[in-house]
Amino acid sequence: MKKIRLQPPQVIVLSFLFAILVGAVLLSLPIATTDNQSPGIINSLFTATSATCVTGLIVKETGSFFSPFGRLVILCLIQAGGLGIMTFSTMFAILLGRKLSISQNLTVKNALGHTRIEGLRRLIFYIVAFTFSIEMIGVISLYCRWTATTGWGKLLILERAIFHSVSAFCNAGFSLFSTSLSGFASDWVTIAIISVLIIIGGMGFVVFLDIPKLKFWRHDRRLIFSRISLQTKIVVLVTFLLIAAGALGIYFLENNSALHGMGLKEKVTSCVFTSITPRTAGFNILDTATLRPATLFMLIILMFIGASPGSTGGGIKTVTFGIVIAALYSMFRNEDRINIFGRTIPKETYRRAAVIAFLALCVVIGSSFLLSATESAAAYSSRYFLSILFESTSAFGTVGLSTGITPNLTPLGKIIIMLTMFAGRVGPLTLALAIAMRKEKTTFRYPEETLMVG
Repeated sequence: MKKIRLQPPQVIVLSFLFAILVGAVLLSLPIATTDNQSPGIINSLFTATSATCVTGLIVKETGSFFSPFGRLVILCLIQAGGLGIMTFSTMFAILLGRKLSISQNLTVKNALGHTRIEGLRRLIFYIVAFTFSIEMIGVISLYCRWTATTGWGKLLILERAIFHSVSAFCNAGFSLFSTSLSGFASDWVTIAIISVLIIIGGMGFVVFLDIPKLKFWRHDRRLIFSRISLQTKIVVLVTFLLIAAGALGIYFLENNSALHGMGLKEKVTSCVFTSITPRTAGFNILDTATLRPATLFMLIILMFIGASPGSTGGGIKTVTFGIVIAALYSMFRNEDRINIFGRTIPKETYRRAAVIAFLALCVVIGSSFLLSATESAAAYSSRYFLSILFESTSAFGTVGLSTGITPNLTPLGKIIIMLTMFAGRVGPLTLALAIAMRKEKTTFRYPEETLMVG
């Protein structure tokens, strides 16, 4: 009997599917809810998908509906989905003394977005140690802050600190508070801790490998990033440009609306955090449903771009966005090559970026179209289609922000959002791997013919 060999993209997809199914079964148990009543297979599957795909869209309130067992299951799914299921399985295999095959090494390399197979064991241990160290620092910081400013019990504070630290670092957006983090709008320390966790988790593990490479040359009196990789430069630049542009846009659009009546410090905190969280995190301190249509559309753009390659977040990724913008700039200048920071981008890389961006757009448009057909009950809302487009983009970008329509979705609508979340978490990655593994081997070329475009 011929042995079936799965390709790396297939292994990644199946590992996520397996985690989702296991999580759905556990969440459907009566012990997973506070009233010992099963939430139903659709709601369980939706929650498991949202947690594993680190999205944060919910149909049942996490803190009040699910029991401590249910919340623990959700937390484990968030950690597994954010850190990477392949990373966990490979780490345990290494700890048990198993030697990884070439195909297993290739699968994990692709899942992590790493370019070399050598040093993979060291990279995996670095990622796991880095993740748990940052999350632990987040737990300690939140615990100390909430112990000093709230009247909660210590065990309750510890649970909430652990849950929100993991959820923030993994860019999941799940919260144990019914109004997310809106109760902390004036607590800039808590918001700062959550923001730092979101940014670190969304920048990608490999980026932080470049930190030890920073060199400071005193005779120049400036930092020289000569040994920093091009990916790190693009990630850092695009990340902070998007945060700054988003914060300024929110301030000018909502200054007399959602921000009205706030002090300057609270306005700055709200604008910066609301600019950070659409980058796949999903927490909110401003009521999303009350934001102006222009603000919602700007958040849709930020959600579509998402986090960075090899991170815990979704979207088309910052590097993809940066390459597409650089390609447009080169085209306007009539240049043959795409150059960024003194480096030329290979045509194959640009082709993958363009295809990922286009297919991501197709997924969002397709999901929005299907939801507009299934969610007819909301058709009489004044912002009906904008809410659906927002929901679809949030699901694809694994963000978790919502205008409030998620709990009211029909069963078919929930299935559409589940598929969109799954496509957003593994789709672009799998597509990039599939394209990278396929090499064109044609020995001939067809004649060229010019067409009119535009």
